[in-house]
Amino acid sequence: MMMMSQVNEKGENLSWKAIGYCGPDPGCTKTRRLKAENTQQPPEEKLADGAIVVGSGSGGGVVAGVLAKAGHKVLVLEKGSYFARANLSLLEGEAMDKMYLGNGMATTDNLDVLLLAGSTVGGGSTINWSASICTPPHVIREWSEKHELKLFETKIYQQALDVVCQKMGVQSEVEHEGFNNMILRKGCENLGYPVETVARNAPSDHYCGWCCFGCKDGRKKGTSETWLVDLVQSGNGAILPACEALRVVTDESNGKKRAIGVAFAFYTPFGREIGIIESDVTVAASGAICTPALLKRSGLKNPNIGKNLHVHPVVMAWGYFPDSPSPDAWPAAEKRSYEGGIITAMTRVESNSETSGYGTIIQTPILHPGLFSILMPWISGTDMKNRMVKFSRTTHIFALARDKGSGKITSETNISYKLEDSDQENLRKGLEKVMRILAAAGAEEIGTQHSTGRVLKVKQATEEEFERFVKEESSRPLQKLSAPIGSAHQMGSCRMGVDPKSSVVNPKGETWEVEGLFVADSSVFPTALGVNPMVTIQAIAYCTAHSVLEVLGLKKMM
Repeated sequence: MMMMSQVNEKGENLSWKAIGYCGPDPGCTKTRRLKAENTQQPPEEKLADGAIVVGSGSGGGVVAGVLAKAGHKVLVLEKGSYFARANLSLLEGEAMDKMYLGNGMATTDNLDVLLLAGSTVGGGSTINWSASICTPPHVIREWSEKHELKLFETKIYQQALDVVCQKMGVQSEVEHEGFNNMILRKGCENLGYPVETVARNAPSDHYCGWCCFGCKDGRKKGTSETWLVDLVQSGNGAILPACEALRVVTDESNGKKRAIGVAFAFYTPFGREIGIIESDVTVAASGAICTPALLKRSGLKNPNIGKNLHVHPVVMAWGYFPDSPSPDAWPAAEKRSYEGGIITAMTRVESNSETSGYGTIIQTPILHPGLFSILMPWISGTDMKNRMVKFSRTTHIFALARDKGSGKITSETNISYKLEDSDQENLRKGLEKVMRILAAAGAEEIGTQHSTGRVLKVKQATEEEFERFVKEESSRPLQKLSAPIGSAHQMGSCRMGVDPKSSVVNPKGETWEVEGLFVADSSVFPTALGVNPMVTIQAIAYCTAHSVLEVLGLKKMM
């Protein structure tokens, strides 16, 4: 990965020309180094009539904006750094190192699953792929009926979905579709599979494949462009980047634990400092990986903390579409795999949403050279060279499972996870569909990322050879590092419920164990969601924010 993603002092990589990669978005006027702008001013020691929010992503950002706009003091503690738009380099190596959890290399303990999660101001909403999908109806039914969380069947929750979508400018138009999504759409249409346009929190003409490294023009409306703007403009709040929450401070003087503040570490010109700030309410919103670790460090004993982790496991197949000198060639010769809206098309052909609710959706990723190179199986130096020179015209399409299997988080670096047999079967079915889509769209070659996988020259194969290839390649086992499994969505590790014996927070988002301690991120999901979670995280956080407002209102009256 380093060979393909690192640059010299001029921001150049000598291999890029050979593989057809332009480097940072040509729309940038010049190459910059990624530079953090962290203000490290120790905050006040007490936030009377206020809240501390740990995390600034789709959960924490929403809560912070709602509370501050309502007139309450809010301090946001963000473990990651802040990068102003003007300072974004859009360089893959730097962005992965400085804007992602674990420097972009977080994994489960057995290395089976690569975990991508944001660690910067705005969290995952700063580096995600723009897909803005509302909570599916079958998931709402499951959460409200099976898990008895009546919130999700109310008008309040529907209004929350509307509010957050309006805030983010979510819309479903695409003026110019990128290479990968064109192929997914055409393959589905040729096969008669249902295909839909994915709503995005970006305008219709936002043709950007670099948003996974931050949005240079700010037109992708993550929390740093929306809710956190409300926080700052209200005059009631502040964000402290590069500041790690160590533990929630609690008090037991009234017979039950109550959150009274946060101990945290931050950096000054004199080195690392430790501070404690008191508050009326604390909101943990640092994501499904970091929130359980924070609660455990804070002394919470609920055995459900860190359990029930779901990851939306992803497996991919690829197709090669060579350049053609013909002006009528498809896909057009100027199209490149790393350009354009990242997710604009999707098929639910294997989603099972009308039956079990557990299956796969099929979408496209964005792979710049570094990530592309580490996902491809190693066969030989010559083979890797041949694969890399085809990089810019190689499309990847993935199957994402709504997983029943789950894992456990002991700490931020100790994460276990195991697929259930049904999840592996769903991924197998999804991967088979992906290969059919690539071939139907006109790929010259197709293959998977399995270590023992083969490559098929589609146009030279008979129908029988094609069918055998698709069946065999989609059935290869996924265990023991035989094929890379990715995850960009982690959820469920502090799940919401109606019983403290099986959940971590109550329907209002408050922990069963500590009064005044709320959780507002994807960790509260009762199950895996099955689609991109940003809208659902924000909608739940919006509801939780109003629960926090009730608590702050009562405290103000006392």
